[in-house]
Amino acid sequence: MQGHIRKRSKDSWTVVVDMGRDPKTGKRSQLLRSLRGTKREAEALLAQLIHQRETGVDAPPGRMTVGRFLDYWLSTYAQPRVAPKTFRRYEQLIRVHLSPALGSVTLTKLRPLNIQEAYNEIQAKGRSTRTVLHCHRLLRETLSHAVKWGLLARNSTDAVEAPRPSKYVPMSVGTEDLRKLLAAAGETPYDALVHLALTTGLRQGELLGLRWQDIDFAGGTLCVRQTNQWLPREGFMIRQPKTHRSTRPVAVPASAMVALQSHRAEQLEERLSAGPAYRGRDLVFADAVVSQFTPAISGRRGLRWQRLPAWWACGFTTSAMLMLLFYCSKESIRRSCQSASGTLL
Repeated sequence: MQGHIRKRSKDSWTVVVDMGRDPKTGKRSQLLRSLRGTKREAEALLAQLIHQRETGVDAPPGRMTVGRFLDYWLSTYAQPRVAPKTFRRYEQLIRVHLSPALGSVTLTKLRPLNIQEAYNEIQAKGRSTRTVLHCHRLLRETLSHAVKWGLLARNSTDAVEAPRPSKYVPMSVGTEDLRKLLAAAGETPYDALVHLALTTGLRQGELLGLRWQDIDFAGGTLCVRQTNQWLPREGFMIRQPKTHRSTRPVAVPASAMVALQSHRAEQLEERLSAGPAYRGRDLVFADAVVSQFTPAISGRRGLRWQRLPAWWACGFTTSAMLMLLFYCSKESIRRSCQSASGTLL
């Protein structure tokens, strides 16, 4: 028998579908669904569930909540596929925002109105519109997999208007300010890092993953072959670039090459004095003589923790420096900086 319906009370039915034997236990299993409506509606649901069973599509889990599904998606789909830093961000958005707002809602009963109210609730807690937009994109991604896996008939986020954050205005820095900044960098241990970040437009992970073997001093180029992601309490993680196009050669201005050569000489001296304690792993930018290897940005002697008068003299705080190096419009900064660095040669 493939399945049957059983009347519970007036306009209340139980739909039972035979799912065959469990391959692990060998016991027969049944799928039960409750329905309030007419007998014809119960028969239609029975036919739908039997069809889904025959076609290999999972029947909608009537008791699965949104929170349980999000946790399942994180562990079975996201964690094996995305970068550790991306997974950490996904987990944070779900734990802090999506699960408290939608976690108790039954997955099959999730409606656009529930989602809209959740977004309003997140914003009411003082979160930015951009954070709400990130939640929307993540929820849309997770529910699209629920549709692909046959757990939902449609994606409810399609009927919800995505939040619109305010237009981002990048930091504006003049050529003269950049010239002063590049000159001031020469008075700090971060001369090569600042020069390379500003003149090439490399991302933070690409800079931290750069090795000496990736630099062609004679040709004035470098090649991006790996990235280095630093996660608190987890340490560093060397990874391949996200896409094939991210593995690329990059031209390096002469001023940045000079800074790199000086940095290499200093690092060789440090390596000789450290002896067996050196843990540089051929990386260009690393705090390599502490008990555990740490990148030059986040380590105990890293740029993130420094309060250097050289930056202040140019009107830059440490946070403004980090924003300029890694989060501003790369192309506009790179062009202005190459123009500025040309005056220093």
